[in-house]
Amino acid sequence: MSFKAIVLNKDGENFTRELKEVEKSFLTHGNVLVKVDYSSLNFKDGMILKNGGNLVKDYPHIPGIDFAGTVEESESGKFKKGDKVILTGWRVGEVFFGGYSQYAKVQDDFLVKMPNDLDSKKAMILGTAGLTALMCVLAIQARETILLGEPIKDVLVTGATGGVGSVAVLALSKLGYNVSAVTGKKDKSDFLKSFGANNIVDRSELDQDARPIDKGLYDGVVDTTGGKILAKALSHTRPNGIVAACGLASSYKLETTVMPFIIRGVKLWGIDSVTAPAKRREFLWSQATNYIDFNKLSEGVQEWGLENLIQNSSKILKGQISGRVIINVNK
Repeated sequence: MSFKAIVLNKDGENFTRELKEVEKSFLTHGNVLVKVDYSSLNFKDGMILKNGGNLVKDYPHIPGIDFAGTVEESESGKFKKGDKVILTGWRVGEVFFGGYSQYAKVQDDFLVKMPNDLDSKKAMILGTAGLTALMCVLAIQARETILLGEPIKDVLVTGATGGVGSVAVLALSKLGYNVSAVTGKKDKSDFLKSFGANNIVDRSELDQDARPIDKGLYDGVVDTTGGKILAKALSHTRPNGIVAACGLASSYKLETTVMPFIIRGVKLWGIDSVTAPAKRREFLWSQATNYIDFNKLSEGVQEWGLENLIQNSSKILKGQISGRVIINVNK
């Protein structure tokens, strides 16, 4: 059996990405073979497709950090042929062969059974970015659930036009919060408002040196950027607010002080969707339709094939993509 896959190779400084026909024997890891329907494009995918992103160590390699599809063969007691499954994280697409392929073979522990109210397309419209966004939203909600009912009113989302940010805006708006969306793209204001943003904040207002403590404006923050923007957001967080940090699109560095934490009791909550436990993943996927208006989310989705992905993946690194891109591997 042969099928199409994007294959990366590196020989010295020479890095290549090609759409190739490969045999099933090319897939050497795992105990469950999945016929892939959809994958998606995430920032990390863009890095890997550019030059390996210092994440891929062994070549040849099939990238793609998430996918959804149907079990074709299984040596696992957890899954049988015909089961609908979702994969995100576990360094698939980095260390292990990923989802930019018509077939993928992975360990059963990496897979989650698809809830009945989702299908492969919806699952990848959400994808890794959406799952990360939902983890951020639940962290924000902990202000009410863990901190004994302290209400949430105002929430800030940075990098709001990106995959994580746009889903976070949509979910937080559905929960009834007053959402301020940060972007450097003035032409995307209408897009963000259509997703439920109440206020648009110019990126330049936050991308500057922060005071240790500034005016308290937000009960919660979803930050996808890191750097000065995260430091500024921390200084604007109200007492007992929660800041969910999940990205480094601006910088991996954070220059701040202990003041927001010891004066206001601000919580900085790190979000890692790559190694999230299976039970948490299953819960998040089971709750997806409660948090997400998929009709609205679908309005901002682009659907590409594998060839188109090879040609255009760099756009996500240049900030030229708003919303989600899903990959139809059979297109």
